[in-house]
Amino acid sequence: MSDHTERYSHGHHESVLRSHQWRTAENSAGFLLPHLEAGQDLLDVGCGPGTITTDLAQRVAPGRTTGIDLSSDVIATAREIQDRAGRTDAVFEQASVYELPFADGTFDVVYAHQVLQHLSEPVTALCEMRRVLREGGLLAVRDGDHGAFAWAPDDQRLDRWMAIYQQLTAMNHAHANAGRYLPAWILQAGFRTSDVSSSTWTFHRADERAWWGQLWADRVRMSEFATQSLEYGLSTRQELDDIADAFLAWARNDDGLFVLVHVEVLARR
Repeated sequence: MSDHTERYSHGHHESVLRSHQWRTAENSAGFLLPHLEAGQDLLDVGCGPGTITTDLAQRVAPGRTTGIDLSSDVIATAREIQDRAGRTDAVFEQASVYELPFADGTFDVVYAHQVLQHLSEPVTALCEMRRVLREGGLLAVRDGDHGAFAWAPDDQRLDRWMAIYQQLTAMNHAHANAGRYLPAWILQAGFRTSDVSSSTWTFHRADERAWWGQLWADRVRMSEFATQSLEYGLSTRQELDDIADAFLAWARNDDGLFVLVHVEVLARR
């Protein structure tokens, strides 16, 4: 897809933003935090509603922090959330990762969380991130690897959810298992040797299960996952309802466990 037109497999339904707004620097950028210093200029690529961005901004102040996202609605939400928090640390702009509106060597740190998995040309995007980094600047990327997710108890309906998600993202020229490919993509983009780690989000306590299960039941029924699954002929409304019910049943089960695997890479320009 040389014109860089992307179809976001998740969309921006409230159930998706509910998940994104839960994210913080601690639960989504722990691998980066030890490397942040006051005075650094930081770019958050694909910032979503900006909850991580504002956390990072406080750590690099008085350095400049900018969050960009392709969706103007999401940028508006990020600005509203920051305003409600009474903060002014970050600036949010609508922009494409393929055409960052910044001069070469503008930033000390470029951070991208759960972005590359949704792109048809992740290496091209990484090259653009490298362009706006200063010499010696730090790239920090973290992506999930859906093929490595694990849950219990076993449920064939949840197996179908994962199979549909893998098919849907493939049809969108995206990469559901992006995590495992990050190190290779980063080297292809011209970065120097990188530091690779992994971390998880784990949902097991009753409150965690209730939140995660309801969130995904809503996403399966109402987000772009539902719209595109039906449009592409990957599923039926009845099957999506059954999958949503499976997430709610999982949430009610005291033995319920869900583990989301992420790969993280730090690399220098």
